[in-house]
Amino acid sequence: MGTVIDSHFLALTAIVTVGYQLLFFIITALLKFDKVTDFAGSTNFIILAVLTLVVKGSWHFRQVVLSMLVVVWGLRLGLFLLMRILRWGEDRRFDEMRDNLGKLAVFWVFQAVWVWTVSLPLTVVNASSRNPSIEAADIIGWIMWAIGLFVEATSDQQKLVFKNAPENRGKWCDVGLWKYSRHPNYFGEIFLWWGIFVAATPVLKNAEWLVILGPIFLTLLLLFISGLPLLEESADKKYGNVSTYMHYKRTTSPLILLPPALYGNLPGWFKTSFLFEFPLYSRSLPLENWN
Repeated sequence: MGTVIDSHFLALTAIVTVGYQLLFFIITALLKFDKVTDFAGSTNFIILAVLTLVVKGSWHFRQVVLSMLVVVWGLRLGLFLLMRILRWGEDRRFDEMRDNLGKLAVFWVFQAVWVWTVSLPLTVVNASSRNPSIEAADIIGWIMWAIGLFVEATSDQQKLVFKNAPENRGKWCDVGLWKYSRHPNYFGEIFLWWGIFVAATPVLKNAEWLVILGPIFLTLLLLFISGLPLLEESADKKYGNVSTYMHYKRTTSPLILLPPALYGNLPGWFKTSFLFEFPLYSRSLPLENWN
């Protein structure tokens, strides 16, 4: 099929993403119904994957595989988050936004940017006419995706089961993969999207390498803006005076899965430099508690 708007589908995917997110923004603003927020984000990835694959019409093996990987991830995450919010009730992130149209609009704009940017590697692969043979980078990327999806899905389910158990009410999750990382689900998500990028590299040429901004954006977003900082601050405020929580925090990696016995004995400078243990994640703790 022919080129649509631009040869790399950047404008096409931007228009579709803005339109899709605008639709859900209107629903949220008018009905004050925020249960579909995460569902709107994850399903947007699916729409872009299928749309770019079908519009290009090349159906190269690499394009089909990467599109399927994104669809599987989007379906799994979207349904999980939708079922969770329907069971738990309102999304507390929107407590200060429901009556503030400006803040609500900023959130939805940011979600549109997130979807479009993170999808860049797949968008460019699906728009490309190049079809090199399957390389080691393809296999490595697919394996990274599989590992990331397993970690994300497993940790999501483990935390859901933990939170739903009455005896765990008011406790922090430290079971399963949460023994080895304070945020294993975010590690899985970051790792699988870097896998998508790695699997896209055999097709990339010249300026197309800028699609690396996709996984970089996701990594920075979760490390410094909407992911770890918010959850760390919330947990520290709830449990910062509990000695067992402080022990868990000192001995458990913030992102990368590591044995607590190893992580707890590493020097602070090493944790900060190589394992993402930034001071930002302890800003809500009294200095004497953390040290």
